[in-house]
Order: sequence, then structure tokens, then C-alpha cells
Amino acid sequence: MPGAWWQAPLALSAGVGFVLVLSAAPWLWRRHHIERAALLAVFRAASTALTAAGTPGAAETRRRLTDALDNAHQAMDRHLTAARRQAPGAQVEALLRAFRLAVPLGEAVTTLQWEARPLPAAVTRMPLVMSARLLPDRKDGAVLVLPDFTADSPGLRALAHLSVTADADRVDTALDAPASPRPARQAQLRYAVLLALCVLAAQVCAGLLHSPRTYWLPMTVVFVYKPDFGPVFRRALHRCVGTVLGVAAIGAVSTAVHSTYAFIGVVAFFGALMAVGVRHHCALATTGLTAVVFVLVDLLGDHRALYGARILDTALAAALVLVVHFVAWPRSAGSRADSRTEAALAAAHRYRDLSPTVGAVQRQALRRAAYRQLADARRAAEHARREPTLRGAELPDWERVITSAEELCDAVTAGSLHAISGRAHTTVIVPSSDAM
Repeated sequence: MPGAWWQAPLALSAGVGFVLVLSAAPWLWRRHHIERAALLAVFRAASTALTAAGTPGAAETRRRLTDALDNAHQAMDRHLTAARRQAPGAQVEALLRAFRLAVPLGEAVTTLQWEARPLPAAVTRMPLVMSARLLPDRKDGAVLVLPDFTADSPGLRALAHLSVTADADRVDTALDAPASPRPARQAQLRYAVLLALCVLAAQVCAGLLHSPRTYWLPMTVVFVYKPDFGPVFRRALHRCVGTVLGVAAIGAVSTAVHSTYAFIGVVAFFGALMAVGVRHHCALATTGLTAVVFVLVDLLGDHRALYGARILDTALAAALVLVVHFVAWPRSAGSRADSRTEAALAAAHRYRDLSPTVGAVQRQALRRAAYRQLADARRAAEHARREPTLRGAELPDWERVITSAEELCDAVTAGSLHAISGRAHTTVIVPSSDAM
């Protein structure tokens, strides 16, 4: 970088500080917005799952409810930890009540899906009414009163009990977020060694090619070689496509734009494109990143000599990663799917074995851990299916095993509520379809 030695660190620190200000500013006037949105997503997913009860799409809606509960766990984790040390404020207490009700709601919804019969609109809308009661819209301010239920099934009785609890002052339940299964230490070590070797080889290649700004080649290796983020082959392909598109886009822009202020607008546009791509598509993120880097480099001088070098570096880095990955560790994705599936099966069996002997809080924690690990196993299996395999190699049927384990967990959940319902002697009233 040109200029005095202290200018680059100062510019970097200023950029980091600016990002912190932009990140913290919305939090100051929309405090707890993330937690609230995550909780509302759980209740919406529960309503969708109840609507799908008795249909072929029920299992998929239950998985979406599991994902929503995972997000809510992550968003509320720090509040759960802080609540053990001191009494929370009014806003946090309302969030905690909604969260603690959302967890047994998932149990009730699973039971109703397992009973596999269509439900009236009054029942399917119940989670939405509960969320409006627990987390009312500040603009609206209306408080909805939940109707009383009487029911002829354990699932409906559980939902009825939750509808009464939603009008109570406090929900006495304490839950921790289930821990995510960690990859085996051997797999972590192998990945670390292979990544280090790839970066070393990329740096050697960059030195031998005498290409300008040699950081691009090893940096691309680090961006591509992330097996936990999805199939490595797809990431490599998207990285190459995104680089070509980014070079083409910035080449077209640079022929028409010559003002520094216009280049600032170009950076803003491609920066926004990169932000969208990070969440939705790797090639889109790479297109934005490539264009932004070229604009910033252009402010230091002519960058046209870098067009071909950037494409060559990206292609070489992607090829290097693919060769090392598929030669040294061809079963990487399959091994990850195997280990995640085994961990999920163990969690499902633990839930089945311990559920009859523990209390409601422990049972719900076991259930959440089982479903979360099953969801992780399903994602790992999907990633493994997308990786190229040797001709004639047949992958295990992970999905069938995972589906069977999910059905086992559904049956255990329903059986637990059936047992609780058999011990209970209270009568509740089911609303008619026009009660809400």
C-alpha cells in the first residue's frame, strides 16, 4: 500500500469501527428485534405444520418447525443464561415466556401430526393467536384472548393446556439450547492439514508464476476449501463463474466510468450484491467481491493487467483444492454424513430410552437435541449427494435411516403425551371452527 506505514492500519481500524457503528445503531432503537422475529417464526411454522397435519407434506413442515426452534434457541441463549443470574427486565421476560411456551408447542404439534388427521381452522390458527397474545404488536396494541379447549386427543389436550398457559403470568420452564454435534477430532485434524498444504502449494505456485498481487491465489483456496459450508466441487465451480462475471462486469463499468465518486457508487452496488450472495449464492457473492476488489485496486492505479491473472489464479486455486480434496480425502462428505447420521441415531435412541423416566423439561431437551441432530444429518447427506463420486460407488441410504429415526422420535413424543394425558383428569373444551 502506498503512503506512510501507519495509514493502512488506521484505515483498516476506521473501516472496522464504521461497521460496528452500522451494526449497533439499529440495535439501539430496535432492541430484541432478532429474538422477537425468531420467536414469531416458530409460531408461524407451528401453524403451518398444524395445517399440514394428515397430508403428505406434514414431515417437511415439521422439519421447518425444528429449524425455526433451532434459530430461536440460538437467539435466546444469552437471555436464558443471564436469567439464571438475575431477574430479567419486562421485555426480556416476555421473550422468555414466549420461548418457553414455544418449546412444548413443538411437542404438541409433533403429536398432532403423528395422529395424522386434518384439523379445523380454529386449531391451526391457535399458534398465531398465542404469539399475538404473548408478543403483541406494539403498533396494534390489541390483546387477543385465547378460547378454552376440550379435546378428544392428547395432542389437542396439550395444545389446550398451552392456550391456557399463554394467558398465565409465568411459564415455569427452564431449557438450555442443545449442543451441536462436533465433528470427530481426526476429521478436524485432517482438514486442517490439507488446508495448510493447499495454501502452501498455492503460495508456491503464485511465486513461480510471478503474477501481480499474489495474495489472490492462496486467498481463493481458503474461500473454496470449506467442506462444512457445502459441496467443495460446487463452491469451486461457483467461485470460478463468479470471478469471470465479476471481471467482465468491472471491465464493462471501467470503460464507462472515470470519476472517483462514480467508482464509490459502483463499490456500494457490488458490495450490496456481495451481501445478498453470501446468504443465497456463492457465485453471486464472488461476483460482488471480485468487482469490489478491482475497484479498490483501481483507485491505486490501472488494474487492466490483472484481468487475466485473476481468472487464472482462481481457476488454478479451484483445481488445486479439487485435486487435493478428492485424491487425499475422497470420502470426506460421505464420512461426515456417516458420523452425523450415527450421532443423530444415538440421540434418537437416547430420547426413546430416557423419555419415560425423566420430567417434562428433560424430555423436551432430549427431544430438541434429537431433532436438531437429525436435521444436521439430513443436511450432511444432501451435501454428500452433491459431491462427485467414483463411477460405480454406491452411497448409503442415509435419508431412509434419518426418516425412520424421525418417525421414531415422533412416536416417542406422541407416546409421552398420551401417557401424560392418561394420568390427567382435567377436562378441556375444543373450540368450534368459527370460534376464532
